Amino acid sequence: MLQYRIQPVTPYQQNCSVIWCDQTGSAAVIDPGGDIASITGLLDRLDIHVEKIILTHGHLDHVGGTAELKAALEVPVIGPHQGDGFWLSALADQARMMNFAPVPPFNPDRWLNDGDQIALGKLTLEVLHCPGHTPGHVVLFEKHSKMAFVGDVLFAGSIGRTDFPRGDHASLIASIREKLFPLGDDITFVPGHGPTSTFGEERRTNPFVSDSRFG
Repeated sequence: MLQYRIQPVTPYQQNCSVIWCDQTGSAAVIDPGGDIASITGLLDRLDIHVEKIILTHGHLDHVGGTAELKAALEVPVIGPHQGDGFWLSALADQARMMNFAPVPPFNPDRWLNDGDQIALGKLTLEVLHCPGHTPGHVVLFEKHSKMAFVGDVLFAGSIGRTDFPRGDHASLIASIREKLFPLGDDITFVPGHGPTSTFGEERRTNPFVSDSRFG
């Protein structure tokens, strides 16, 4: 089964997730936005072997520590979808805009597409391309553990912003209601910020995407 720990990083308190297969110890780090010492400290406390870094989208608070962590762990970077390539190429501009220290540029070793699968020990992460917050945003879903890592697509009681360049509100709503909610009400998701929730809870109560709003 999939196990995970959440390590909030950066002044934006972005949820960096460490996930692993409890049968093999094979692990991945999702969205290392910064504060790499806190991430590596968590890794040191866990008896796991990190094989890859996975990115849900290209915003700095989710990818700012990627180059540093890649160098420290000597592992490949996977994702996001190539639609976010323009965000990754603008890391220096993002750092200035968000008042972050400059971060090293990088290129993913592999872009992700809708329907791709990522092996992690005996786990299989399914990739869903969920544009809206950014055009290349992806969500990672592990069906046997009923877990999803959704980045900034969906939050407990809210949804991702779409006022950034190439954001699209209609696409975001479609991603949530047509791709995420059909996975099942009992799916627990880890958002990019804030507490976990379930798709069922958001279908019932989230004022932006609830069934009552769209029924």
